[in-house]
Amino acid sequence: MQPQPFPADKPVQSHFTLYLFVSILFVVGTVFGGLMVNALTLEQQQDLAADLSRFIGGIYTGASGVQDGTASFWSQLLFNAKWLLLVWVLGITVVGIPFILALDFMKGALVGFAVGTLVSTHSWRGALFSLVSVAPPNIIAVPAILMASAASLSFSLYVVNNRLLKQNGPLAPQVLSLTSTTLFMLLLLAAAALVEAYVSPVMMGWVAPMLQPA
Repeated sequence: MQPQPFPADKPVQSHFTLYLFVSILFVVGTVFGGLMVNALTLEQQQDLAADLSRFIGGIYTGASGVQDGTASFWSQLLFNAKWLLLVWVLGITVVGIPFILALDFMKGALVGFAVGTLVSTHSWRGALFSLVSVAPPNIIAVPAILMASAASLSFSLYVVNNRLLKQNGPLAPQVLSLTSTTLFMLLLLAAAALVEAYVSPVMMGWVAPMLQPA
């Protein structure tokens, strides 16, 4: 039975197995990123803690040096768009399958390292700070990236099974489906960038005083 194309309107339902696989890979990357914090040398941990304390202290005093909302939004949106474009290109080229998986693992490792650093430095207060800084944008961004990854993997597998091995099956509809799915995910990533630019800083400002020394 030939695999069905990855429809833009029902990506998760139609390819639950692929989505579950990349989700597990992301979770493994998150655990790995959290463990990486403990693998740092004492000096590296102290430097990281000092940088983090300066950042949180800057938020508390209003002099964190964080970009204003508009600049932060466009900066994060550009970063997300580049990440999404890379996933799309890797899917189109077919040979990029392992690199898509590596990107999902890397995304998890980045999130895990950020949360692990906060928890290692500030215990439960760090966990609370991660809930208002790391979690809000990633609640939107991570599913969007994983859906885009699953769409690209589905396209690559379709090409391998139907074009390379059997020399049949239409290709144009699959490209259109992948592209439309990717563009929809870009809209979600734009929403994540809005949250990171305008919502997270406010919430971090509420929690930052709790992380300051008495």
